[in-house]
Amino acid sequence: MTAPLSVEYLPAHPPVVLQDKMKRYEKFADEIAELIRTGVLAAGEKVPSVRHASRTYGVSPSTVFQAYYLLEDRGLIQARARSGYFVREHAKQPLPDAQSNPRPAHTTDVDVSELVFSVLGSLKDPNTVPFGSAFPSPHLYPLARLARSMAQSLRVLSPHAVIADMTAGNPDLRRQIALRYMVSGVMLPLEELVITNGAMEALNLCLQTVTQPGDLVAIEAPAFYATLQVLERLKLKAVEIPVHPREGIDLQTLADSLAHLPIKACWFMSSLQNPLGASMSEEKKRALYELLQQHQVPLIEDDVYAELYYGTQPPKPVKSFDRDGLVMHCGSFSKSLAPGYRVGWVAGGRYAEKISRLKLMTTISPSVPAQAAIADYLQHGGYDRHLRKLRHTLEMQQSAMLASAARHFPAQTRVTRPSGGYFLWVEFPEQVDSLQLFQLALAQGISLAPGPIFSATRRFGNCARLNHGHPWDEASERAMEMLGRIVTAM
Repeated sequence: MTAPLSVEYLPAHPPVVLQDKMKRYEKFADEIAELIRTGVLAAGEKVPSVRHASRTYGVSPSTVFQAYYLLEDRGLIQARARSGYFVREHAKQPLPDAQSNPRPAHTTDVDVSELVFSVLGSLKDPNTVPFGSAFPSPHLYPLARLARSMAQSLRVLSPHAVIADMTAGNPDLRRQIALRYMVSGVMLPLEELVITNGAMEALNLCLQTVTQPGDLVAIEAPAFYATLQVLERLKLKAVEIPVHPREGIDLQTLADSLAHLPIKACWFMSSLQNPLGASMSEEKKRALYELLQQHQVPLIEDDVYAELYYGTQPPKPVKSFDRDGLVMHCGSFSKSLAPGYRVGWVAGGRYAEKISRLKLMTTISPSVPAQAAIADYLQHGGYDRHLRKLRHTLEMQQSAMLASAARHFPAQTRVTRPSGGYFLWVEFPEQVDSLQLFQLALAQGISLAPGPIFSATRRFGNCARLNHGHPWDEASERAMEMLGRIVTAM
């Protein structure tokens, strides 16, 4: 048995919390959870005793007990009779981390839509285990509370606002979004915000604002398949930049590409990248901005998973380093609050007016009632309380899937361990064809997202993205066991 945690590893400062005030035991629980997530407290290791934690952290024993009860509920620690609390041993021999697969950047036409649509079609059957889905379970969202916000906001919505809010967007919603930027350290004028029909419209508008058909756009490899579909539709060429599973974009490859190719824009996820889950450090984000600023190449920052981090501090976007409006930062409530409401936004920087005009030429406005409902919920519904519960649930489900993968997948398999979100990227042994695996698994009622749909050049043939955003149950465990059997037989 390893020695108890030494004093210097105890949390030193309470976390900063957005808007909704956290109870003291929740703060303490979150910081212990962060020590577990980062490996400072390893599986099987004893957590500080109640007396030790109370004395060192300066809280009451009842506060420590409440924190430990919460950590037990989240599946992170367990009590042992007359021995104290220990970190749960989710997997005795966890699978190794996924590796980066750097390859020189080159330009390519994009043609992946048929492959993507064939995968998406597999998700229509409600009896299919949805490891291939792009969304977490709808049961994780406060839909009933949102419905009450919708009813309340419609009762007070003036007839004039129904028309006036169609252009700039609901003013209360824009203020709430700007406030969340401000709390995270980004001072954003309201006129820079454009409310959109989800993040996908925001990303499309940004790309159309700064490119013409035939232009080169730097994207990630692997990249979210919708990125590839947008480039295909707009007849743009992709320059694939490798992404490290933990550290994010390969800045050296990007620098070489910017120096030698006429790249017109970059479309990156700097935090919790889909499909890898990679997050760049603040230093790398700053360096990315400086590189783009030097070449005056705009960045379309896709940050739809920003609220789904597991730690105590939200990751800073590249937008926080933007000095001259070069970054178009796109967000959405679809992943964190209201998937069916289709309300997103873009902080467009120097391009905000062009984006707004282009929007008026296409869809005009997202649903005015949906905007009003979300604005009311942000003001009165306890958004940050909901987010903390959502993050805890996703983190616990990630642990369950990682443990199941270690039990059932071949030992040569590698897997990512993102610090947020609800995806794992799995690298199976080289002989595995993930497109064939997709078909064989689907025949058994299991969906997954095969690696080639995340690349303009159909790379990552032995990889797959798995979604752990749905409640972990016996069906999930059986599906992982079946996947392991299929992979072992290939």
